[in-house]
Amino acid sequence: MSEHTEQQHRPQPGIGIALIPVFLAVAILVGGIGILQYPAELMLVFAAVVFVIFAVIYGAKWDNIILEMGEKIKRALPAILILLSIGIIIGSWMISGTIPLMVYYGLQLINPAHLFVLAFIVTAITSTFTGTSWGSAGTIGVALISIAQTMDVSLAITAGAVVSGAYFGDKLSPLSDTTNMSAIAAGSDLYEHIRHMLYTAVPSSILALIVFWIAGTTIPTSSGQIAEVESMTASLENLFSLNPLLLIPPLIVLIGSIMKKPPLIILFVSSLTALLLAWILQGAAFSNIFASVVSGFTTDMLPENVELSEDLSSLLNRGGLYSMYNATFFIFCAFFFASALEASNVLRVLLEGIIQKLRSTGSIVFTTLVSGFVVINGTSNALVTYFLIKDIYGDVFRKHRLHPVNLSRSMEDSVTITEVLMPWTVSGVFMATTLGVGNFEFLPWAVFNWGGFIFSALLAFLAPWTNNFGIRTLPEASAQYGDPSEEEPKSLYK
Repeated sequence: MSEHTEQQHRPQPGIGIALIPVFLAVAILVGGIGILQYPAELMLVFAAVVFVIFAVIYGAKWDNIILEMGEKIKRALPAILILLSIGIIIGSWMISGTIPLMVYYGLQLINPAHLFVLAFIVTAITSTFTGTSWGSAGTIGVALISIAQTMDVSLAITAGAVVSGAYFGDKLSPLSDTTNMSAIAAGSDLYEHIRHMLYTAVPSSILALIVFWIAGTTIPTSSGQIAEVESMTASLENLFSLNPLLLIPPLIVLIGSIMKKPPLIILFVSSLTALLLAWILQGAAFSNIFASVVSGFTTDMLPENVELSEDLSSLLNRGGLYSMYNATFFIFCAFFFASALEASNVLRVLLEGIIQKLRSTGSIVFTTLVSGFVVINGTSNALVTYFLIKDIYGDVFRKHRLHPVNLSRSMEDSVTITEVLMPWTVSGVFMATTLGVGNFEFLPWAVFNWGGFIFSALLAFLAPWTNNFGIRTLPEASAQYGDPSEEEPKSLYK
C-alpha cells in the first residue's frame, strides 16, 4: 500500500484536534527562532517531532515518513546543487576580481541616496531576463550588498531591495520555473497568467520604489563616508587588476539563462571562466584558485601585498562551498519537518474544513493566499504547494465563476514571493546566507514580496465595488457545467 493510499485510509482528526500541533509548531518556530533566537535547525526538528507524534497517533508509519523525506530531498537535489554552486561562483568571482570590479564601478557611479532604488531596479531587470531570483541575488545582489557595506548604509534595506527586485522577475518572467509551474498547476495560459499578475505586481513595484526612494533620502552623505569610498576604490585598484574582461563571467550567466541552458552548467562555465581570469589577470596561484571555490576567497590569496582595512577584508573574504554547508544542512531539517507535516494530514483537514464556509470572492482569494503562505512555510516546496492548493481550491474557484488565472496569481502572491521571508524555508535560508542579512531584518523592507499578498487580497475584497477590477470571471455555462467556451483558458501545456 502506497503512502498516499495509506493516508486516505487512516482515521482523520477533527478540525479542533488538528489545530493543536499547528499551534504548538507555530509557537516553537516563531517563539524559538524569532523571539528567543535559538538555532533554527533545532527548532525546526522540535516542530517536526510534534507532527511526527501526531501522525503516529493517527496511524502513520515512521518508515514512510523517512521515505517521504528521502523523496523530497531527491526532488530538491537540483536546488541543493545550485545552492552549492552559488558558493563556488562567489568564491571564483572574488578571486578573479569580477565582484570587486562591480563594486568598484558601483562605488564610482552610485549615489548612496539612490542605492536602494537602483538595487531594486537592477535585480528586477536581471531576474526578469534570467528567470531566477537565486541567480540574480547570488551575483548582482552580493555586489550590491558589498557596495552598501562600503558606503555604510543599511544592509537590511539593501537586502530588502535586492530580494524585492529578485522576486519581481521570479514572479513575472516567462523563463521562471515557478511562473510556469503555477500556471500549469492552475490550468491557465502562461502569458495570460503573467498579464493578470500585473494587477498586483505594478502597484507593489510602485510602492517599493516609493519606499526605497524615501529611505534613500534619509541617508546622510558625510565627508567621512566620501573618504571611505575613495579609500576603498584605491585599495581595490591596488589589490586587483580591474579589467573589463572580468565582466565575462556574469555575461555568461545572463546569456545562458536567456537561452534557457541548464543553470548548473551555466554556473559551472561561469565559475571556470572566472578561475581562468584569476590566473591570467590576477596572477593567482593554482592552489589558491582551487581553495577559493572550496573554502572561500581570502585577500591573502593574491600576490599583491597591500595593507587592508578590517572593513575591506570582511567585504572580500567570502564564498566557497563551505559557506553553504550550514544552509544545506538546514534543508535536510526543513524536509524532515515537511515530511512530518505531510504525514500528519493536518493541513488537508484544516483547509477542507475551511472551504465549506467560503462565499465571496474576497473570502475565497484571501483564504487561498493564507493557505498558500502556510503550506509553503510548512513544505518549503513550491511545486507541492501549487498542486495541493489547486486540489483544494480549484473547484471552489470554478464554482464561483473565477477564472484559473485568479488561482495561479494567488499562488504566486502567497507562495513564490513570500517563501523567502521566513528563516525556516529553503529560499529564506538561501537569501539570508548569500546576502549575509537575517530574514527578519530584511522582511520589513521586502516591500514587493509582502505587497503582492496585500494587493491581491485588496483586489478581491473590493471586487463588488470596482466592477471586478483585477478579477477575471468565467461565463455562467463553463462555471456550472464545465462546457468549453472562448473564455476558457487555452493552456500552452495541454
